[in-house]
Amino acid sequence: MPFTIIDSSGPMVSIKITGELSVSEVGQIQAAALEAIKRAGKIKGLAILENFRGWKREGNWGDITFLTEHDQDIAKIAVVGDEKWRDPIYAFLAKGFRQAAVEYFLPGELTKAHQWLG
Repeated sequence: MPFTIIDSSGPMVSIKITGELSVSEVGQIQAAALEAIKRAGKIKGLAILENFRGWKREGNWGDITFLTEHDQDIAKIAVVGDEKWRDPIYAFLAKGFRQAAVEYFLPGELTKAHQWLG
């Protein structure tokens, strides 16, 4: 499985993503986030990319239902990964087009990402 949920018990949802991510896997991550929202109210997200290879060319990547229904429930999203993924991640997470703040950090900046998330 290309992702591991590190923690989704509180207001912080942390995941590690490796390899290529599929539409169904994104759905599983969104389901974990939704459960955290139900438990904690507004949440923050941290995604750590390790050996990330992008998104599988399959399924309906245009479905933005989760974004439109739950963006107001997400305060901030921090992503930690290689520089080459910064712009694609910003596009995927709709940085600048959503209420949730989105920032990208390099692999050596995990502590900085945690500090930014608060």
